[in-house]
Amino acid sequence: MIHSIDPGILFLQEEEVIKAGVLDMKMTIQAVEKTYELLGKGQIINPPKTHIGMPIGSGANWNSFFNSMPCYIGGDINVGGTKWAAESRKNSSIPGIPYGIDITILSDPETVLPFCILDGTLITAMRTSAVAGVFAKYTAPKNTETVTLVGAGVIGRTMVMAVCESLPAVKKIYLCDMNLAKAKALAADYKDVYSVEIVPTSDAKTAALDSQVVITETTASSPFIDKSWIKKGMTVINMGSYEADLDVVSSSDVIAVDYWDQIITYESKAAAKLYKAGKLTRENVVELSDMVLGKWTGRKGTDEVINCSSLGLGALDIMIGYEIFLNARRMGIGTMVKLWDKPLWE
Repeated sequence: MIHSIDPGILFLQEEEVIKAGVLDMKMTIQAVEKTYELLGKGQIINPPKTHIGMPIGSGANWNSFFNSMPCYIGGDINVGGTKWAAESRKNSSIPGIPYGIDITILSDPETVLPFCILDGTLITAMRTSAVAGVFAKYTAPKNTETVTLVGAGVIGRTMVMAVCESLPAVKKIYLCDMNLAKAKALAADYKDVYSVEIVPTSDAKTAALDSQVVITETTASSPFIDKSWIKKGMTVINMGSYEADLDVVSSSDVIAVDYWDQIITYESKAAAKLYKAGKLTRENVVELSDMVLGKWTGRKGTDEVINCSSLGLGALDIMIGYEIFLNARRMGIGTMVKLWDKPLWE
């Protein structure tokens, strides 16, 4: 970061974020791997996200929520920032507005001046699936050819991209959704994009049992995956909170999480429930940083069942947001705004 006392802020709306490369999954996966590399080396400060569910007292039955996700990325990046993440279940029934709406703020760590504010909604969709892609890269059985994706929403869309980028041997993707028409429409969108057969279906369990990797990206409010879904040698990646029964997770040969210190603070996650019940410790899990840094050497045999889960890091959004900022600045796009012409008090 070039440090400055200029109070100018580059504002990037979604269309400009797209022009600056946010839909480049290869770039996103590289940024995700670098984030977990720096995290594993102790060069990132990423406190657990602060969650506000509404209405008050709603617990897991929230109608909407805000998450505050601050971080500092050191190393050769040296950028601070925060993601303001929000979702509303009501939005799913309102045309023209996304289910999730996110804003990313990048700040100079020396002067603490913000230098970029950008739409973060697409960053969220891309990096969420990229995390699953990195998990799959390190845990999928060798030469995985068949993958099941459960959920044909926005994350299902970017998950197709992540799987095709991370698992080059894949030949078939089952795209599952209770709304079969939705799965068919998404499959049609990708018909000529990848040389992979995409099969829409509403029978997720049958698809899973025909796959080496299963990735769930749903808004389910109760578990739907039990042990009857699981076969030897499978990788299961749960991106949502209420997708797999606790015994599915606890009985896995390898339990992997994206970031232990954060995921155990989120009560809806299986890892947090097992931790609070005294059935899981840090020593029992593999973190994504361990994989990226080569501290985990991979599958020990062809029969191992591996369960992975993720909560997401603000550092991912800041890392990718900074890359988008640099691209936008080189391209000369965006709108400059200022915090002040001259501050009233110094």
